Amino acid sequence: MPPVPGGRAAADRSSPVREALLDAAAELLVRHGYRGLRMRDVGEAAGVSRQTVYNEFGDKWGLAQAVVLRDNERYLDGIDRLLAEHDDLYAAVAAAVRFTLLTSAEDPLKKVVLTGAGGDELLPLLTTQAEPVLFTASARIVEHALGRWPDLDPDAFAEVTDAAVRLTMSHLILAEGPPDRVAGFVARMVVRYLGLPEPEEGGPGPG
Repeated sequence: MPPVPGGRAAADRSSPVREALLDAAAELLVRHGYRGLRMRDVGEAAGVSRQTVYNEFGDKWGLAQAVVLRDNERYLDGIDRLLAEHDDLYAAVAAAVRFTLLTSAEDPLKKVVLTGAGGDELLPLLTTQAEPVLFTASARIVEHALGRWPDLDPDAFAEVTDAAVRLTMSHLILAEGPPDRVAGFVARMVVRYLGLPEPEEGGPGPG
């Protein structure tokens, strides 16, 4: 698989100039949408030239992708914290899905991407061109979870994690049902695939 732009290794190498450009671009995307985003405005907001923006990201699409990928890394930091808080895999998965659905609904940047504010050009970053986001999310979740639950089958868990991430993302784009119900459904899928026991009926829910 080709390298994923904007992954954790790239984030570790991020320079102050790059971070300032990403901050400026994120704010301008929320304010004006993708169609209203101009490389010159991003450079001015960060105190650098337009050419510096092009040198760093290649083009406007590369800049938008980098903004979404950084936002995804920050979201995954929250997932890491949630996984660390739960001893039971079912509860951990359910909490992670619920967190994803609720925080995405409140995230101004994700609203721009999902609702197509200022044009729907960004939606492919979560659909047809979502592979960098999906790969980064799946890889980080698998890495963290296998460290916490080392007895899990690595291959099986990687497979079902990829399916769970894609399913959760589909619910972000086309919401179907309350977050708790979706969280429980995804968590049941994961534990059933891995052959793990499910919580008894009436037992602890996704919260």
